[in-house]
Amino acid sequence: MDRLAAMETFVSVIETGSFSSAARRLGVGQPAVSKSIALLEERLGVRLLLRSTRGLTPTDAGQRLYEHARTAIDAADEAELAARRGAGASLSGTVRICAAVTFARLHLIPALEGFLALYPEVDLDVVLDDRNIDLVEEGIDVALRMGTLDDSTMTARKLGEGPRLVVGTPAYFARVGAPRTPTDLAQHRAVIYNQRGGGRSWTFRRGSTEVSVAVKGRLTVSAAEGVRAAVLAGSGVAIASRWMFLNELRSGEVVAVLDDWSLPPVALWAVFPTGRMVSARTRALVSYIEETLGPVLNLTGAAAAREA
Repeated sequence: MDRLAAMETFVSVIETGSFSSAARRLGVGQPAVSKSIALLEERLGVRLLLRSTRGLTPTDAGQRLYEHARTAIDAADEAELAARRGAGASLSGTVRICAAVTFARLHLIPALEGFLALYPEVDLDVVLDDRNIDLVEEGIDVALRMGTLDDSTMTARKLGEGPRLVVGTPAYFARVGAPRTPTDLAQHRAVIYNQRGGGRSWTFRRGSTEVSVAVKGRLTVSAAEGVRAAVLAGSGVAIASRWMFLNELRSGEVVAVLDDWSLPPVALWAVFPTGRMVSARTRALVSYIEETLGPVLNLTGAAAAREA
């Protein structure tokens, strides 16, 4: 194994925290990772990792090697891409992107064919997961996340903000009546989304007036797919991002009420693994998503680099 490959293996072990996780990230067997680290320690003549029941931690020498190796690998990637662009070649390689299942199914994946056509030498590996998974351990280049980012160590770019609406089917509102004010929601059955950005307590605004409402409902779900299915089945109203019912709102299968009141918008972020240089192909994908989905999803607000 050449030096750069050995360094990449070592960096993966540090960033994922174990030989097995590094092996999954690199697509090799665990014995190959163990052997690479052993040979690297033998060649350098120093111990790089401390092994305990709590996992792997770098020694002082290992930490210094990691910091320099990470910088060198990122620089090598950028140099290779720069050389290819200088020779007239397009971007190439794989971008591993993570997004929530429903958002990806409805909007992201249908839009990706255009990106693949623009960059025929770039492959996309899409991970669908409603959880906020560990980007480093899973080898993710960029994750699309919504709402407020609480982790101050994340490197993120805000792609915009989208509106939230109160939605239900025409049949549901014909049966029980449409709310005229936010306080009327207390008399309605609500479909409760119990993930980040959901819940039972909401604040509506209209001009200088602010009204807080606690919605009630017998049906609580943990995924956006469940909210969609329940609303479409006529189970009640939901407070949801516009993108969740974009097609149904256009067709009239679902209608929005209380549209003279506003709810806190939900932000869409591109989140990058901390401590890693963002590749040119990843930046190209994020820009494409922003330009393509922004108008479709009615996102507002200029994108800006941000340390969240």
